[in-house]
Amino acid sequence: MFALHKNYFYISILLLSSLPLISEEDPYIFIDSNAQKMVQVLIENKDLFSKDREAYEDKIKEIFDPMIDFRRVAASVMGKKYYQASSPKQRKDFVAIFRNSLLDTYSETLAQWGDQSINTLPGEGDWLGLNSIEVKQMLDTGSSKYPISYKLRKSNDQWMIVNIIVNGVNLGLTFRNQFQALANNHDGDIEMILMNWISDAGDAGIDG
Repeated sequence: MFALHKNYFYISILLLSSLPLISEEDPYIFIDSNAQKMVQVLIENKDLFSKDREAYEDKIKEIFDPMIDFRRVAASVMGKKYYQASSPKQRKDFVAIFRNSLLDTYSETLAQWGDQSINTLPGEGDWLGLNSIEVKQMLDTGSSKYPISYKLRKSNDQWMIVNIIVNGVNLGLTFRNQFQALANNHDGDIEMILMNWISDAGDAGIDG
């Protein structure tokens, strides 16, 4: 009887120890499932684009917003020099400003898709145990195909987006260059950089 209970105990330990591996989120499913949600939004609300573009883009933002590690990305955009030179309030303010920039840019780009399709490409290796990974997709507009690449990093055991490359346009680098240009124009004055920030990195040249 004791041996039986002992066996159950060992089995329980094995099951509990395997839970993190079983429950760990697949980064490819994470990106693909949310991408398909966004495609569905685009299909179901295509008439809203011409009537109320802001409301149309807000529907995309609702899905996309929780996927991004804005603090990490904003710190990368500022760069080590200006991040360390900034106050906690300035960092917080820039995260809020940058959040709008990235969401506006991405949602405007997606708004050009129409009722198109997107496919997540299979990974080349095992992602278990990794803290960062790149997930690639292909956007098919019917007349052309465009690559999309998401750089993900694990934060609190959850995959989060830290950069996006759409049709060769590296959004993180584009924003970083914008920050550096403003820093040069305003002698590194962070308050002036925040005041003159433009909430748009342009689009990725995606046409329907």
